[in-house]
Amino acid sequence: MIPSEWFQDLHGGVLLGLVGVSMVALMFGADRLVESASALARRLGVPEIIVGATIVSLGTTAPECAVSVMAAWEGNSGLALGNAVGSVIADTGLIFGLGCLLTRLPVNRFLLVRQGWVQFGSAVLLAGLCYVMWWLHGDSAVVPRWAGAMFLLLLVAYMFVSVRWSLKGEALEGGLETDVTSSSSDESESDEESQRPMVLLGVLLFGVVVVVLSSHVLIESVEVMARRLSVPDVVLSATLVAFGTSLPELVVGVTAIRRGHPELLVGNVIGADVLNVLFVVGASAIAAELPIVAPATGPQAVADVFSREIFLRLHLPTMLLILLTFRCFIFRAIQLNTFQRWMGAPLVLGYVAFVILNAFYGGGVS
Repeated sequence: MIPSEWFQDLHGGVLLGLVGVSMVALMFGADRLVESASALARRLGVPEIIVGATIVSLGTTAPECAVSVMAAWEGNSGLALGNAVGSVIADTGLIFGLGCLLTRLPVNRFLLVRQGWVQFGSAVLLAGLCYVMWWLHGDSAVVPRWAGAMFLLLLVAYMFVSVRWSLKGEALEGGLETDVTSSSSDESESDEESQRPMVLLGVLLFGVVVVVLSSHVLIESVEVMARRLSVPDVVLSATLVAFGTSLPELVVGVTAIRRGHPELLVGNVIGADVLNVLFVVGASAIAAELPIVAPATGPQAVADVFSREIFLRLHLPTMLLILLTFRCFIFRAIQLNTFQRWMGAPLVLGYVAFVILNAFYGGGVS
């Protein structure tokens, strides 16, 4: 990632130019990512929703994991938990909710029943671990290194089983209406060389890199301009920074809908949620134990009890509530064979409420 210091002394006009260029690059990279992911799914005979839940979500989540691990390694380990849980809330509440409002998202019973329960179960596991550690150790509670190792082992098992399910063809029996072997006339006329799996994978990874880097430049530029306009840090952390960590998933999801591949959005959201818990928290906890309660003493002291325990009192409950709502919608969607548009409204409103409450109560949290 580009160091934040590089943006500090740039002229306002340069920052505006970077915003414009990064937005164009975002759209370009997202287009390449979505189209190559869709073509790769057809070539491998795997549903696009599975590709979204594995390769695409791993690519969009890996940079966030790197940032969290570096923060933990450099002594700012408190950011990792907030980033991971906040991203789960944004992915499910904002991105999936917005996708529902934009179109009738398809249903794949295989992914929603199997990977969907892994999504919910990993979040419950993280929340249960945090509450148990807090009950046992109080304000000194942390996510220990052994828990990080456990999450990473579960991640390896999740990826292995996902690939195995896909190769066995079980995903094709999931009830997804979209025919994964179909393609438009212009796609069928494309050059054979460009349709080789390794070439498609290279284009997909190129799209991931462009999306992630342009998202980073966009957020850093806007953040510098906001600080120059004296926007409070708490507002930035609760809105811009939290939104920025999920910007790649959002852009890829909207692009997937625009390009006619909405199943990629569904798979990417579920896969990203799993990776935010197992990958981001797991790797960060290996780098350094992650504090669950904000400190009451020291240079980053937080005096107010609710603000100090905001992760336990607001972040985790919101994550569980949004994921539980999502599970209820999944049960109904499987019956209807599609997600209804109205289902997006409660999810988006839940995310908006979380941002407002986080800004109101999180003033003391650094």
